[in-house]
Formats: sequence, structure tokens, C-alpha cells
Amino acid sequence: MPMVRRVAFLSLHTSPMEQPGAGDAGGMNVYVRALAMALAESGVEVEIFTRATKANQPAVEHPGPGVCVHNVKAGPRRRIPKEELPELLHQMVLEIDHIRNQQMHGRYDAIHSHYWVSGVAGLELSALWGVPMVHTMHTMAKVKNLVLQPGEHPEPRRRENGEQRIVDGAARLIANTPAEADELVSHYGADRDRIDIAPPGVDLNVFTPSFRKKSRARLEVRPESFHILFAGRIQRLKGPQIFIKAAGILRKRRPDIDLEMTILGSLSGAKDFNLQQIIHEAGLDDVVTHRPPVVAPELAGWFRSADVVVMPSFSESFGLVALEAQACGTPVVATNVGGLSRAISDGRTGILVDGHNPTDWADALEDLYDDVQTREDMGRLAATHAESFGWQRTAAITLESYREAVAGLLLPRT
Repeated sequence: MPMVRRVAFLSLHTSPMEQPGAGDAGGMNVYVRALAMALAESGVEVEIFTRATKANQPAVEHPGPGVCVHNVKAGPRRRIPKEELPELLHQMVLEIDHIRNQQMHGRYDAIHSHYWVSGVAGLELSALWGVPMVHTMHTMAKVKNLVLQPGEHPEPRRRENGEQRIVDGAARLIANTPAEADELVSHYGADRDRIDIAPPGVDLNVFTPSFRKKSRARLEVRPESFHILFAGRIQRLKGPQIFIKAAGILRKRRPDIDLEMTILGSLSGAKDFNLQQIIHEAGLDDVVTHRPPVVAPELAGWFRSADVVVMPSFSESFGLVALEAQACGTPVVATNVGGLSRAISDGRTGILVDGHNPTDWADALEDLYDDVQTREDMGRLAATHAESFGWQRTAAITLESYREAVAGLLLPRT
């Protein structure tokens, strides 16, 4: 197999330096940064290209040894809706090529693009530089459009067409789960032999199951309360409205439960999504606390403070929150969709709920409240389950995908 020493990451629509849970930043930001760091630890230099969004942003940032982030000048120095980014694609390609030409090394062994905007740019750069492109979708337009919620706009045809070009033109595709690989095949006609499955990892040095009582005390969570936590972007697709309605049902059904609920995240997407109104209508104003997103060490503390973490998503390619929560020894109640069915061991480390009927969700939460022993057993098994998802494993599979891509480029034409 050929050596891979240096890789260009493209994450043009959102920076790995951004705070997850705010704006368009989420699990993908964690994925890009953590994977880059793990690859660097294995001896592969990673240069990440993202669009500059602030006037005072440095041209280059260094999140860790062997990893640098280039803030590419393209369009206004501010955040813009990701739907407008395709108009800047050609400019970003030229700027990235210019940056590469200024580098002493002058070349990369492979390109790894993340999300469709980066993939379209990556196809141009792949042809320009004569190196293979590996692509990770993270989410797919056709899959998201199948679970569209009221008030949400469908993903544009331009994105669907772009994703089809990426599937047809990438040397390799990386899927988070076998289910995502199946979606690539069924929706885009991908060649299964060109798909590698690399489950995301979790930082097991940060997300640990220790000091639960201390975390509750520090975060002022009542010692005897049943604490339910949601962490993620506030949008219909992530389903916070489902668990709020479920908690409202549970409270009316079981007024004896000392309910405490924390939501960590900021509004993303449709501006007409009124979370506070949903909380009010469910009669939960006095038990719900909504806080902004927090950095990883603090997030781990919140996970430890919770009795249950909920993920009522309508679509998830994997669901890093589920993995991080389990690594902290906290069971997860999640929708049985996408990668969540792999991230969670149903009945052992959490509960997978079929569909989004709030009554079904209330039933699952009530069962966990009533059976403390099962809840504690799930927490212990959850921490053990998460230990098999270290980022070094993800990096090793990804590096093998790069080598396959480079090897394919070197094969003689027949």
C-alpha cells in the first residue's frame, strides 16, 4: 500500500474551531477536528480548509500538533446561510489552490471532503492537483427530505445533484454505519465496493463516567430530581419538541416525579421555531432550563449530572451526543433512526423508540424513572460500550481508505 503523509481536509461550510451546538456547528465539527488530531497522532499531517467568517480571524490556526486550519478568504467575513455557499465555491477553490502553492511541501496525498459543499469543491481540486478525493457525507439531502418536518424547507435540488456528482466522482466514500452505506447505494447508486465504514469516535479522556454526584452538585442539579438532558442544535429535525411534549405528558401522569430538564444548544435553521412557546404549552416553564452550548469538558459534566440523555432526532448519520453521553455512564433514549441504532445498544445502554409519538417517549422515560436498578445497570454498560469507539480506531480505518484511494489512482489504465 502507498504511504499517505499529508491530507487536505475540506470543511468549508463550518469550521472545526466553532463551538458545537451553535449555528450550523454540531457533530460534524467535533468529527473533523477529532479525526484530524487522531490522524496526526498516527503520523499523518492534516491541513483543514474552512471559510473565514470573522474580520479578525487569523489566516492559520493550530488546534494541535500536526494539524492546522486555514481560514479561506471568500465572500463576506461573517457567517452566511449555508444555502448561499455554492455561489462562493469557485472563489474558495481558487483561494485553496493559492494557499497550496504557497506551501513549501506543495502537495497533498489525498483530499478528504466533509459535507456536500466541500465535496463539490473537492472534485475540482482533485482534478486540479491530480490526487484522489475521499468524501464523508455526514448528512444527505435525499434522506433529510424523507423526514421533513412542518415548517422546514426541503433541501434544494442543487444539493441533491451535487451529492450525486460526489458519489460518482469520489475515489472512496466513508460512511458512519452500514445503514448509511445502504442509503448511499439506494439513493445515489453508489458502488458498495468503494464505501468504507468508519464509525465516529469519542474522546475517552474527556467523556468519563466519574464523579456523578459531584457534577450534580457543581451544576446545581437537585440531588433527588429526575434530570433529563437534551444537547444539540435547536431545530425541528433534532426533535426537542418531541421530548418536551413527552415530559409534559409524564408530568401530568406522574406528578410525584421531581422532574428537572436541561436543554443545551442554540437556535439553528428555521427562525420560526419557538422553543419557549412549546415549553409553555407543555406546562413545563418551571422545570426547564435552556442554556447555550458548552465546551466538551463542561458538556461531559452535564452528561454525568443527567439520569437520562434524550435524542429524539428525525435523522442522524450517527449521533455523537449519544456516544459521548454513554461514555459518561448515562443511558440514552433516542429515536430508532440512522446511526443511533448502532451508537446505542437497545435495552442494554439505552432505549430506542420507534417513531415520535410523545406518549411512547413518555412511557420510555417513566420506565427508566421507575426502575432505578436498570437505569444504573444501563449506565455502567453504556460506559463500557463507548470504550470501543475511540478516535484512533476511526483514524486507522480512514487512513486505510486513503491508501486504497491513492492505490486506485496509481493503477495502470486498461
